[in-house]
This record gives sequence, C-alpha cells and structure tokens, in this order.
Amino acid sequence: MTTTAKKTTTSRRAERWRSEVARVAHAIHANLLWILLAVYALAALVPGPGLALRTVTLGRLSLGASDASPHLDLSLPALLLAVLLFNAALGVDVVDALRLVKRPKVLTFGLLANITVPLLITVAASGLLGIWHDADEIHALLVGLALVAAMPIAGSSTAWAQNANGNMALSVGLVLFSTVLSPLLTPLAFHVVAAVTSGDYADDLIELAGGDAQLFLAVAVVVPSMLGMLAHRLIGRVRLERAKPVIKLVNLLVILTLNYSNGSVALPRVLTAPDPDLMALLVGITAAMVALAFTAGRGLGRVLGAGKPERTSLTYALGMNNNGTGLVLAATALGDHPNVILTIVIYNLVQQIVAGAFGQLSQRRSGAVDGEPGLPVGAGG
Repeated sequence: MTTTAKKTTTSRRAERWRSEVARVAHAIHANLLWILLAVYALAALVPGPGLALRTVTLGRLSLGASDASPHLDLSLPALLLAVLLFNAALGVDVVDALRLVKRPKVLTFGLLANITVPLLITVAASGLLGIWHDADEIHALLVGLALVAAMPIAGSSTAWAQNANGNMALSVGLVLFSTVLSPLLTPLAFHVVAAVTSGDYADDLIELAGGDAQLFLAVAVVVPSMLGMLAHRLIGRVRLERAKPVIKLVNLLVILTLNYSNGSVALPRVLTAPDPDLMALLVGITAAMVALAFTAGRGLGRVLGAGKPERTSLTYALGMNNNGTGLVLAATALGDHPNVILTIVIYNLVQQIVAGAFGQLSQRRSGAVDGEPGLPVGAGG
C-alpha cells in the first residue's frame, strides 16, 4: 500500500470515528434532561461511588500559612469543573466577541441585572417565607439561592441563544465578563444574603465571602476559562472544529459525573428521610425564581430598546447561571448542609426545563431550525 493510500485510509478511519463520537454526543445532548434525572436517581440510590470521588484530591492550595488564610482543596470535582470550563471556553473567540459587541449599554445593563435580579428575588423570598414552619429549611433554601445568584452566567446560555437566533457576540460577552468579574461580585452577593439569614448559614456565607469563594472562582473558573480562550486563538478554528465532537462528548460526561458526585451528598436523604413539604417548597420557589429571571431578561431587552437577537441573548443570560460551579462550591464548603445542595440540584433541573421551554417557544415564533449547538453547550449549566 502506498503512502498516499495509507494516509487516505487513516483519514477515513478518523472521520468515521469522529462521526461515531458526534452521534453519541448528539444522542446524549438530545436526551440530557432525562439522563440527568437518571443520574440524580443513581446518586440517591447508590451514592457510594459519588462520595468516593469527592475524597480524591491533589492537595491544598493556600494563600497563607495560617488556618484562617483562604484555601482551596484541589479535589476531583473542582478539577473536573476546571476541565469543563476550559473545554467550553475553547468555543469562544474573545477577539471577535469584543470586536462585535457594538452596544456596550446592553452588555453593561445585562451584567448588572445578572447579579441584582436573582439577589432581589432571594431577598424578597426571605420576607415572604418568614411564616414557614422550619427556619432551618428556609435558611438552607436562601443560601442555595444565594450560591446560584452569585455564580457567573452559564456557558450553555450561548448555545441556547444560538439555537434561538440570538446575538452571539452579546451572549459570549456576557458570559466572558460575568466570569471575569465573579471573584469580585460573588462576595457581595454572599454578604447580601447573609444579612437575611442567621446562625451557621450566615457564618458560612461570610466565611466564603472572606476569600475561599474568590480563590475557588479564580482557580477553578476564571483561570481555566481564560486558558481555554487563549487555546482557541493558538489552536485555530479549523482544528477545533474537527475536535468538536470529542470536546462535546467529554463535556457531557464531565457534567454527568459532577452532578452524580455532588448529588450523592444530598439526594439519598430524599429517600431515607422524605419531606414532601420541603420538596414542594423547593420546586415552587426555584421554578418561580427561574421563570422571573428569564422574564426579566426579556423585559430588560425591551426597556433598553434592543432588537430581537439581543433580547434573546439577554433572556438566556439572565435565566441561566452556572449552577455547576455553584454545586461544586456548595458540596465543597457546605457539605454539612445537604438541603443547600438539594436546592441547587432542583434549581438546575428546573433551569434546564425552563430553558428548553423558552427555546421551543422561540423556535415556533421565528421558525428557527434546531441546530447543533457549539462547544459551550452544557458548560456549567
């Protein structure tokens, strides 16, 4: 066989392999909600392996010698989150995004709304739920919502916006700047919610705001995201396009692994000590918060006089926070409060359902065709 023939055969095999990987990734993504439900069921029924994953660590990163210094355990969930965000950022061309964002007013107000709207809803919920019979459950719910509100915009919002014909430059810009600003904005959110909680919950939020959360966001979120964007420039769009099926499959598998491991902390209690009242409360409050966040995004676009593509991008940006990051942070720092983790788990499911419903509604109105999302699909969503 000649050298040319060997290269042709190798190329065909590689193409078939990429096609098969793409087929598997597409099947998982098309059924992601159901697979996610199955993963959560597995975490509730067989939590052992998920808890074991959480004990794997490469050591501790500390910014000082004292016990009070900000520190971060380099656990497997934190490292997997970094891989997920690095891969997601491979699909982001920062130069193009910065060049194409021609309406800084929309970008600025979108970033402000992303942090203020969820916090206002959380603070309002604290007042409305004062009559609930179990104060501990309310505080756990508020802390869970605080972790959601304090997280940057989910990378997956860009893919949902893309499918709904949103403004991709605006979507990427919102994800990029909310990620970079998260070490500064997250402590602010924790202090706000700490003011309406008490006891261990308030103390935990204040402690996180003191440096641990900032270190976590810097190391596990901002740095891998920036490295991914740099790699995009170095590797090039053509090579990344060929690798996209593999990157997408890896991201999906990492998402499912993280949700299984983090869900193993809280979900077994749903079976061993069922609390129908609490579950109904969590579903109702998280559904209301997600719906209000999506609605606020669309309303903000109209107030600013933005076009339909910009309104679509704002809708998904405000409606989708990086729950994967919040879940890892909660399971790492607040493992002794499983109802906090349970709140974020339920919020994550509700967010996926509402995002899908908005996507279907947008496609019906515009006649858009459901396309294949880009690399950021599922990143932290």
